[in-house]
Amino acid sequence: MSPDQSRDARQPVDPDVEVAPRPLPHPRHLVRSNLDLLPVIAVGGSLGSLARWALGEAMPHASAQFAWSTFVINASGSLALGLLMALVLDVWSHHRYTRPFFGVGVLGGYTTFSTYLLDTRGVFAAGRPGVAFAYLLGTTAAGVVAVWVGLVLGRSLVGAVFDREDAEVAQ
Repeated sequence: MSPDQSRDARQPVDPDVEVAPRPLPHPRHLVRSNLDLLPVIAVGGSLGSLARWALGEAMPHASAQFAWSTFVINASGSLALGLLMALVLDVWSHHRYTRPFFGVGVLGGYTTFSTYLLDTRGVFAAGRPGVAFAYLLGTTAAGVVAVWVGLVLGRSLVGAVFDREDAEVAQ
């Protein structure tokens, strides 16, 4: 198996998660040791929420309609999450603030699966169960596929960069 194949075969693993010592520390100690992450997450969440609000304003919909803005937000956020997973795993694993800022903050504020459920309920309550079920299943499927596409795309990009660097070193 080549190094590229072994890199591509690995599952995404959160680089911030370590095997917890036994006994587990009290949650208060965990919070105190990670207080520096809270402003990073808050700033990222603010930016992601503003982006979601702007897209919602640009693509308004009535409660009985298919909520294209929420669909686009969740699918694009899922794609970005897949890309982020690949980049955090292979490129930025040593940066403490990357995953909290982008993953928890920006993408957590941007994606809105709770609104997706409210939109589904609104369409169903408006007497359009077929549209509601299509929206419910379509959004979930699009999110899962988008994460996979983002992960594959991210790993392809990272692999291409590593291959180019390896070729440059070999010359």
